[in-house]
Amino acid sequence: MGTTVTDQIEEDGSTLPRRQLGRYLRDARESLGMSLVETARLMQWGKSSLQRLEKGETERIRTHDVAVLCGILQLNPQQTSDLMALAEQAAVKNWYQEYGSLISPNFDVYVGLESAAREMASYQPCTIPGLLQTPDYARTLDSLYFPDESDSELDRRIELRVRRQGVITRSIQPASLTAVLHESAIRTVVGSRLVMATQLRHVADLSGQPNIHIRILPFRAGLPVGISTGPFTILEFGVGKNGRSAEPPLVYAEAFTGAMYIEKPTDVDRYRKAWARTEHSAMDVRPSRDLLREVAREYESER
Repeated sequence: MGTTVTDQIEEDGSTLPRRQLGRYLRDARESLGMSLVETARLMQWGKSSLQRLEKGETERIRTHDVAVLCGILQLNPQQTSDLMALAEQAAVKNWYQEYGSLISPNFDVYVGLESAAREMASYQPCTIPGLLQTPDYARTLDSLYFPDESDSELDRRIELRVRRQGVITRSIQPASLTAVLHESAIRTVVGSRLVMATQLRHVADLSGQPNIHIRILPFRAGLPVGISTGPFTILEFGVGKNGRSAEPPLVYAEAFTGAMYIEKPTDVDRYRKAWARTEHSAMDVRPSRDLLREVAREYESER
């Protein structure tokens, strides 16, 4: 019997850390204007060896090589440490990024994935997703989750959140986002009623864009899959020049202390089925937009 895609992932471990490591190294090289040939020569490698590393196709990665390459690419010590940690985790099967562990909180692996995605399907049971948040809403959440951070550190987090939103709001080839928000996410007050009113109008306005589809899962819909899945996002990366998938799809499932990146095809398929049932139980886009504006008016009238 031949080796299936699933078998290969189980044997080789997650490809995500390797792909992310390669993406960051390629971006660093290109930001310096260095060619593959030039960089490979400085590493005393062949061009194809560096090319495989940047594509995430190198199965055995030496952290010493990553450290040397980071030095050539003029990355700072923290960036170097983060990329070496990615290299060390290349053998795990389902990769779990724990906040504040090997990889620093400032090195957000998900941001790189999000910026490369072509399609995203997101379910959020409790809060408005980051790509749709207003600065005031985001600041309220971050100040609670990171109580020890200074105002300037919180400012940087909000700036990053706003820049991230460009993936769906840019004028040229924006990614497609379909989001299902549980009704509790729009009725839970974050910050103040004014913050919520502004936030819900913002989501309603975004839902009028052709690439953004927002649907509300009402309380009356119950639990479409018989259990609470927690928040998750399915990321698709489109098709490359050869007509094949640019990268395999994955599921990002966030929890209180970290996030799981799920690549195993059977697990991704289970999330797809859960997503389909959840979306089927949600309100259509237009009634969802009307509900968002109705609840926004309720918040304004209660001030």
